[in-house]
Amino acid sequence: MRRPLAGLFAACVLATPAFAQPEAPDTTAVGAIRSEARAVAPLAHSALARSFLRAADALPHIATRIVYVDSSRAHAWTEAEAAALPDTTRARLIRRELDEQFYYNTRYGSPLAYTRPLEILAEHGVTSIEGLKLMDFGYGTIGHLRMLASLGADVVGVEVDPLLRALYSGRGDFGTIPPARGGRWSAGQLRLVDGRWPADAAAFAAAGGGFDVVISKNTLKRGYIHPEREVNPRMLVHLGVDDSAYVAALASVVKKGGWVLIYNLSPALSKPDQPYLPWSDGRCPFARDLLERAGFEVVLYDFDDGEAARAQGHALGWDAGPKPMDLANDLFAHATLLRRR
Repeated sequence: MRRPLAGLFAACVLATPAFAQPEAPDTTAVGAIRSEARAVAPLAHSALARSFLRAADALPHIATRIVYVDSSRAHAWTEAEAAALPDTTRARLIRRELDEQFYYNTRYGSPLAYTRPLEILAEHGVTSIEGLKLMDFGYGTIGHLRMLASLGADVVGVEVDPLLRALYSGRGDFGTIPPARGGRWSAGQLRLVDGRWPADAAAFAAAGGGFDVVISKNTLKRGYIHPEREVNPRMLVHLGVDDSAYVAALASVVKKGGWVLIYNLSPALSKPDQPYLPWSDGRCPFARDLLERAGFEVVLYDFDDGEAARAQGHALGWDAGPKPMDLANDLFAHATLLRRR
């Protein structure tokens, strides 16, 4: 029996499988980080670095937050803290709306720049950070800390920037971090410590010890700590103690056999006829013999990681956009790797 054409057409339509509509591109800051992770992935040679990049998928979206700062930018308050201030005091403060982009990048760029430090650690035997205790000195932004904690690490971030204390004070910013998808990692922990470590006794105590790994990226630079020319003190990193005391404190919180990695990205070193940029000198600020006397084996000292850093910078798009970086001539990297004897 022949079916009417209309009925046959309807049957064909009902029998045709529905195709999923393509997802709209994620234009949020989290979407950009996930896209960057895919771009950097071909450069990741170790399981540790690849796991870190996959952890970008675990980053949550963040609503815009309100913080208040004073005119000197030396103090910052959460919205709730500012509301408790006298009206005359609050009226003098500057209200800032900080969106998801600032939450994850702050002033320092993509958290995925930590891929190279992790690759170096992996090359020297740190194949996984699950179950390890890790401190980041001068963390600068929370994204990479969350990613590391989502791989099962117990992570402590130390910072002196008052804005970051106010920004990262919401529910879920720290504490237990759920495991990243795509693996069998356990949940990790994230704590944030505000203060000048180790000079501030409260910050030193709050951070604790027994670390398997300590990382410091773009903070412990020779130019920041021992500038070759006189500069505005606001441009420097003030440890609050001399080199010997700092290195001794560092050694005291690292387990025997544990690692310290100082990793610095820098522009071209300032020339004598140019204004001095302290951040352009990314060499280790501490003398090699001082590190050895404190109980460290110096595995790498001012290792030139520039070629790999420039490849990573290209993958992250640093040489594109309205203000492209001249990677070949204006991006350099130094790595100093220590192991506690």
